[in-house]
Amino acid sequence: MKAIVNTQYGSPDVLQLKEVAKPTPKDDEVLVKVYAVSVNAADLHLLRADPFLIRLSSGLLKPKNTILGSDIAGRVEAVGSNAKQFKSGDEVFGDISACGWGGFAEYVAVPENALALKPANLTFEEAAAVPMAAVTALQGIRYAGQIRPGQKVLINGASGGVGTFVVQLAKSSGAEVTAVCSTRNLDMARSIGADHVIDYTKEDFTKTGKEYDLILAANGDRSILDYRRALTPKGIYVQTGGSTAQLSQAMLQGPWISRTGSQKMGSMGVAKPNQNDLVTMKELLEAGKVKPVIDRTYPLSEVADAIRYLEEGHAKGKVVITVSQ
Repeated sequence: MKAIVNTQYGSPDVLQLKEVAKPTPKDDEVLVKVYAVSVNAADLHLLRADPFLIRLSSGLLKPKNTILGSDIAGRVEAVGSNAKQFKSGDEVFGDISACGWGGFAEYVAVPENALALKPANLTFEEAAAVPMAAVTALQGIRYAGQIRPGQKVLINGASGGVGTFVVQLAKSSGAEVTAVCSTRNLDMARSIGADHVIDYTKEDFTKTGKEYDLILAANGDRSILDYRRALTPKGIYVQTGGSTAQLSQAMLQGPWISRTGSQKMGSMGVAKPNQNDLVTMKELLEAGKVKPVIDRTYPLSEVADAIRYLEEGHAKGKVVITVSQ
């Protein structure tokens, strides 16, 4: 089978299209013919081993997992002897980052509990755009953010992969949603449910005097004190993405602020892939309450170009790879 392989850390230039052995599913696994896979910031971080601490889990000198790609959508081709949830021919999707990655390939063998049935109303490309970004958004806004109807919610980085899902989940939860993004993405943010939009190139949301019950930072490079100023006295700030400095402040200063005051601030950490949240997203997608936003699609042979585009930081929603037709 064809796969995009990286045997060393580095830029997208180290990625190679190669013929590799087709995997055989273990007893608790299913073999999936991959039709589409999306690109995530996590792919870029693993590819470059940035931050350096990633090497402690992914391989000190060279990557343990030589095929990246986590968010797959495809069709089950074979089932292990102990796998009971799916049958050959089922259309599935899921985040396989917790079980060895491997999505940038024509086939992948994964534990069945990493998958769910693909939403019936989505194409394979649309389904592949969902798992990691949508589950991150769900865990950030529902569990860490404890969103409630009627709250005023602000999303910084509202036009990215995670941000586009947060906007929709917040709106479907009954919140009043403010989306922060660049000029070219304002109309898109409105189209997916934002009640208010702020162009960060023209307006600083931390200096308007407006306060929000919940702020989720899916991107950006703001001081945690800036976010604190924009929170209500009992507001919650959740960091899911953005610069290393923004992440560090959320992890180091957030707990101290939370212990010493009435506001709760911090990072939700890495999203935890799980089947229950994936099924929740499937139901929301099929109900029409959420839809994936796809910026560009690339063929498997152009994964390197797709990652370069994502690295530029201007993707509107998700970048998706079409693997099979």
